Amino acid sequence: MSDPHATILVVDDSKISRNIACGLIRNRCPAARLVEAGDGPEAIAQARVHAPTLVIMDVNMPGISGIEAAASILSEQPDTRIVLLTANVQAATLARAEALGVALFRKPIKGEVIDAILALLDAPRTAVEVCP
Repeated sequence: MSDPHATILVVDDSKISRNIACGLIRNRCPAARLVEAGDGPEAIAQARVHAPTLVIMDVNMPGISGIEAAASILSEQPDTRIVLLTANVQAATLARAEALGVALFRKPIKGEVIDAILALLDAPRTAVEVCP
Protein backbone atom coordinates (compact mmCIF):
# COMPACT_ATOMS: atom_id res chain seq x y z
CA MET A 1 0.00 0.00 0.00
CA SER A 2 1.55 3.24 -1.11
CA ASP A 3 0.16 5.23 1.82
CA PRO A 4 0.64 3.27 5.04
CA HIS A 5 -1.23 6.04 6.88
CA ALA A 6 -4.34 5.80 4.71
CA THR A 7 -7.73 6.26 6.31
CA ILE A 8 -9.88 3.17 5.79
CA LEU A 9 -13.60 3.16 6.58
CA VAL A 10 -15.00 -0.33 7.30
CA VAL A 11 -18.79 -0.55 7.04
CA ASP A 12 -20.86 -3.59 7.99
CA ASP A 13 -23.97 -4.04 10.10
CA SER A 14 -22.25 -7.05 11.69
CA LYS A 15 -19.83 -5.98 14.45
CA ILE A 16 -18.12 -9.38 14.09
CA SER A 17 -17.46 -8.77 10.38
CA ARG A 18 -16.12 -5.29 11.13
CA ASN A 19 -13.82 -6.70 13.83
CA ILE A 20 -12.48 -9.36 11.47
CA ALA A 21 -11.85 -6.87 8.68
CA CYS A 22 -10.22 -4.34 11.00
CA GLY A 23 -8.02 -7.01 12.56
CA LEU A 24 -6.82 -8.21 9.17
CA ILE A 25 -6.13 -4.65 8.03
CA ARG A 26 -4.25 -3.80 11.25
CA ASN A 27 -2.02 -6.84 10.76
CA ARG A 28 -1.13 -5.69 7.26
CA CYS A 29 -1.14 -1.90 7.69
CA PRO A 30 -0.54 -1.05 11.34
CA ALA A 31 -0.23 2.69 10.62
CA ALA A 32 -3.55 2.92 8.76
CA ARG A 33 -6.27 4.91 10.46
CA LEU A 34 -9.38 2.75 10.79
CA VAL A 35 -12.87 4.16 11.10
CA GLU A 36 -15.98 1.99 11.49
CA ALA A 37 -19.65 2.38 10.65
CA GLY A 38 -22.54 -0.01 11.24
CA ASP A 39 -24.91 1.12 8.49
CA GLY A 40 -25.25 3.24 5.36
CA PRO A 41 -26.19 6.56 6.97
CA GLU A 42 -23.33 6.25 9.47
CA ALA A 43 -20.95 5.40 6.60
CA ILE A 44 -21.98 8.56 4.74
CA ALA A 45 -21.52 10.65 7.89
CA GLN A 46 -18.12 9.10 8.70
CA ALA A 47 -16.96 9.64 5.11
CA ARG A 48 -17.85 13.33 5.38
CA VAL A 49 -15.87 13.69 8.61
CA HIS A 50 -12.84 11.52 7.80
CA ALA A 51 -12.52 11.69 3.96
CA PRO A 52 -11.30 8.08 3.74
CA THR A 53 -8.86 6.87 1.14
CA LEU A 54 -10.69 3.55 1.01
CA VAL A 55 -14.16 2.39 2.02
CA ILE A 56 -14.81 -1.34 2.48
CA MET A 57 -18.57 -1.76 2.67
CA ASP A 58 -21.06 -4.59 2.96
CA VAL A 59 -23.75 -4.54 0.26
CA ASN A 60 -26.65 -5.89 2.30
CA MET A 61 -27.44 -3.68 5.27
CA PRO A 62 -30.79 -2.60 6.66
CA GLY A 63 -32.08 0.77 5.52
CA ILE A 64 -29.61 2.19 3.03
CA SER A 65 -27.74 -0.52 1.15
CA GLY A 66 -24.00 -0.43 0.63
CA ILE A 67 -24.57 0.43 -3.03
CA GLU A 68 -26.76 3.41 -2.14
CA ALA A 69 -24.26 4.58 0.47
CA ALA A 70 -21.42 4.17 -2.03
CA ALA A 71 -23.27 6.31 -4.57
CA SER A 72 -23.83 9.02 -1.96
CA ILE A 73 -20.18 9.00 -0.85
CA LEU A 74 -18.93 9.10 -4.42
CA SER A 75 -21.22 12.02 -5.27
CA GLU A 76 -19.48 14.06 -2.58
CA GLN A 77 -15.99 12.52 -2.74
CA PRO A 78 -15.46 11.10 -6.24
CA ASP A 79 -11.81 10.15 -5.62
CA THR A 80 -12.65 7.79 -2.76
CA ARG A 81 -11.89 4.16 -3.57
CA ILE A 82 -14.87 2.02 -2.58
CA VAL A 83 -15.00 -1.75 -2.36
CA LEU A 84 -18.27 -3.58 -1.85
CA LEU A 85 -18.49 -6.95 -0.11
CA THR A 86 -21.26 -9.48 -0.53
CA ALA A 87 -21.82 -13.17 0.01
CA ASN A 88 -24.27 -13.35 -2.87
CA VAL A 89 -23.16 -11.72 -6.13
CA GLN A 90 -26.29 -11.14 -8.18
CA ALA A 91 -26.39 -9.74 -11.72
CA ALA A 92 -28.20 -6.58 -10.55
CA THR A 93 -25.63 -5.97 -7.81
CA LEU A 94 -22.77 -6.46 -10.26
CA ALA A 95 -24.39 -4.07 -12.74
CA ARG A 96 -24.88 -1.38 -10.10
CA ALA A 97 -21.29 -1.77 -8.86
CA GLU A 98 -20.04 -1.51 -12.42
CA ALA A 99 -22.12 1.63 -13.04
CA LEU A 100 -20.56 3.22 -9.95
CA GLY A 101 -17.05 2.06 -10.91
CA VAL A 102 -16.48 0.23 -7.63
CA ALA A 103 -14.92 -3.16 -7.02
CA LEU A 104 -16.99 -6.05 -5.72
CA PHE A 105 -15.53 -8.83 -3.59
CA ARG A 106 -17.15 -11.97 -2.26
CA LYS A 107 -17.44 -12.64 1.44
CA PRO A 108 -16.34 -14.15 3.73
CA ILE A 109 -13.67 -11.68 4.73
CA LYS A 110 -10.36 -13.53 4.73
CA GLY A 111 -6.74 -12.51 4.54
CA GLU A 112 -6.63 -13.06 0.77
CA VAL A 113 -9.65 -10.82 0.27
CA ILE A 114 -8.15 -8.02 2.38
CA ASP A 115 -4.82 -8.38 0.55
CA ALA A 116 -6.59 -8.01 -2.81
CA ILE A 117 -8.58 -5.02 -1.56
CA LEU A 118 -5.52 -3.25 -0.18
CA ALA A 119 -3.66 -3.89 -3.44
CA LEU A 120 -6.30 -1.80 -5.22
CA LEU A 121 -4.93 1.29 -3.49
CA ASP A 122 -1.83 1.02 -5.65
CA ALA A 123 -3.64 0.00 -8.84
CA PRO A 124 -5.18 2.29 -11.43
CA ARG A 125 -8.94 2.47 -11.43
CA THR A 126 -10.38 0.04 -13.94
CA ALA A 127 -13.66 -1.63 -14.65
CA VAL A 128 -15.38 -3.33 -11.75
CA GLU A 129 -13.60 -6.37 -10.47
CA VAL A 130 -15.33 -9.37 -8.97
CA CYS A 131 -12.96 -11.37 -6.87
CA PRO A 132 -13.59 -14.82 -5.39
